[in-house]
Amino acid sequence: MRLPHPVYALYERRIAASLSPEQVPRHVGVILDGNRRWARNAGTSAATGHQRGADKIADLLTWSEEIGVEVVTLWMLSTDNLSRSAEELTALLGIIEDAVRDLASTGRWRVQAVGSLDLLPAATVQALKEAEASTRDVSGLHVNVAVGYGGRREIADAVQSILREHARAGTTLDELAESFSVEHIAEHLYTKGQPDPDLVIRTSGEQRLGGFLLWQSAHSEYYFCEAYWPDFRRVDFLRAVRAYAARERRLGR
Repeated sequence: MRLPHPVYALYERRIAASLSPEQVPRHVGVILDGNRRWARNAGTSAATGHQRGADKIADLLTWSEEIGVEVVTLWMLSTDNLSRSAEELTALLGIIEDAVRDLASTGRWRVQAVGSLDLLPAATVQALKEAEASTRDVSGLHVNVAVGYGGRREIADAVQSILREHARAGTTLDELAESFSVEHIAEHLYTKGQPDPDLVIRTSGEQRLGGFLLWQSAHSEYYFCEAYWPDFRRVDFLRAVRAYAARERRLGR
């Protein structure tokens, strides 16, 4: 149940004020889930649900900026999603292309594509690469758009990259096996050079990761929200960050 507007706004401010800078996650990953179910409940098309979800992204990034988050990773399309019907997939890819262009056009955020671009249509790849190029020098919030992304595929791509690199250098398999380490994989992930996600949020009530940032999220805190992504509010985001701040992070220790 939503609170009446004046009380609702006061509640949001109170949560935000309770968060000290050292309690804010540097990197937040978000699984944007529930667009189709939102559309079904609203009696409208899946494309409308995906569009409403895309319209919510700028709000999330603004909320993240306000509290000092440095990196946001948005899971917009998984490798599994690529098997959806041609009609839905074509509409969804078009919405993603427009959303990425809109994010880049603001000049506020640095956009980076993370995913298996070789699985995507040329038009989608072009939109992602153009957004990356036009925001490369932006110093604001770093936004990873995970499109055609799968955690297992990312790790496989990292290992392939390592093997190719050492093959070019003339390293033997025995030499590579002897020196191979966790750091080798981390240095070849899509998100190399970025902090691992401190907090991962999934909307729609589903309580599973589905392979999102599989390697990077080993020590992440998870927050599952009942709201479908198009209905996700600032107060939901602040509650997630407050829950993160209240936890004792052991980081595997």
